[in-house]
Amino acid sequence: MKRRKFLQTASVGGLCLGLPGVIGRESPTLAERRQEPEKTARNIIFMVSDGMSLGTLQMADLFSQLKYGRPSFWVKAIRDSKLRRALMDTASADSYVTDSAAASSAWGGGVRVKNGRLNFGSDNVLHKPILQKFKEAGKGVGCVTTVPITHATPAGFCINSKARGEQEQIANLYLPLKFDVMLGGGREYFDVNKRKDKQDTFQLFRDAGYQVCRSKEEMEKLPADNKPVLGVFHESGLPYSIDQLQSASLQEKVPTLAEMTSFAIERLKNQPNGFVLQVEAGKVDWAAHANDTPALLFDQLAFDAAVETAVKFAEQVGQTLVVITTDHGNANPGLLGCNHSIKNFANSLNFKFSHEWVLRGLKKKTTASEVIERIQFAQGIAIKPEEAKLITEAISKTEEEESYNARKLPFAQLAKIMESYTSVAWAGNDHSADFVELCMFGPGSELLSPFVLNTDLHNLMLQATGVVKELVTAK
Repeated sequence: MKRRKFLQTASVGGLCLGLPGVIGRESPTLAERRQEPEKTARNIIFMVSDGMSLGTLQMADLFSQLKYGRPSFWVKAIRDSKLRRALMDTASADSYVTDSAAASSAWGGGVRVKNGRLNFGSDNVLHKPILQKFKEAGKGVGCVTTVPITHATPAGFCINSKARGEQEQIANLYLPLKFDVMLGGGREYFDVNKRKDKQDTFQLFRDAGYQVCRSKEEMEKLPADNKPVLGVFHESGLPYSIDQLQSASLQEKVPTLAEMTSFAIERLKNQPNGFVLQVEAGKVDWAAHANDTPALLFDQLAFDAAVETAVKFAEQVGQTLVVITTDHGNANPGLLGCNHSIKNFANSLNFKFSHEWVLRGLKKKTTASEVIERIQFAQGIAIKPEEAKLITEAISKTEEEESYNARKLPFAQLAKIMESYTSVAWAGNDHSADFVELCMFGPGSELLSPFVLNTDLHNLMLQATGVVKELVTAK
């Protein structure tokens, strides 16, 4: 197949379904302009702050200036014209509003699929994920995330599945791939004592030649050899960064996103044909779903530290394309109100723990005064008795086991209360259809046009590295 035909086929965005706008439409990024990269990228580091609305980027930058006296690395790089920028449309094949599975599949498989699916198209067509393509081309590959390594965003670069929720199965699908580095959470999908089928998946990975680590210390002590690495450091997602900063034990056991990124780069940088690494701040999305402002700000800045790690590596060694973006917006947080926003947002400087930490410590019989005391300790804000009563009433209606389920706790109520103290307001608690920020640094970034579809990045990565000349099918 000629390259022109490949590019036209690979960037077709799945099913149009009669929806107006850009769903399923081909973008002019590569398919029409047919640009060649000025220089070939040997490496790609693909950075994803999952669920990052533009307000998240802005508030984290402002918070960094207030608390640390410096802007966020990402925003400063934009201000210094270091990065090439674009807007990206994030729709899936069946919705203006994508989920993370379809969004990652757009990058990973180059085709828009239905929400909930991973590189699994209409008529059961399987689209080959991009890390498999790069592995076949001789590159080292890997994924790093703060949520389960089997979660939608890393999985969209790695495997095919009709259901993103089948995470035990996804763990099994990773096994034969022998990807070089896979780091994140999701212990319950590998542990014999946690899996529904009682399979010791950790042992299966060891038997297949993987080095398996389950703590930061074990990760740091791994021998420097060519064996693939599976690191699973926590059940479910990793702790929120703000909570981890208050726990010496968590800091000893669980690596930060920047530490995992640095480790992965060190393992991959000597690959003879280069490498491709995906890095995801997955709990930015979880914080947005929960309207958890403290968690959101600190996890976005943890992502920012990982971005700095990646860009500095790219500056030092060259030949490295760094992509910095998000898969979709979520809950559209932002500072609202003209009169008191400066004073109110300064209250965020007192944050020590997340809303999740606050709410998980409340019992069904917690009193209003206890709620006030806990919030003041965790976030330095004294709410009113009538506001605390709203929280106790919500907690009292939960079942005992549900009080530890983040999706059942009264996050929205607490966020609404805190709005008058911080000026941070939320549009809702779910994904949005907004165009999102996309930035690039390094060779291949010149291929980026001012407006792209999410599927365009699949082709851009293949063309930037020259792999498109060898692999001519998107399936």
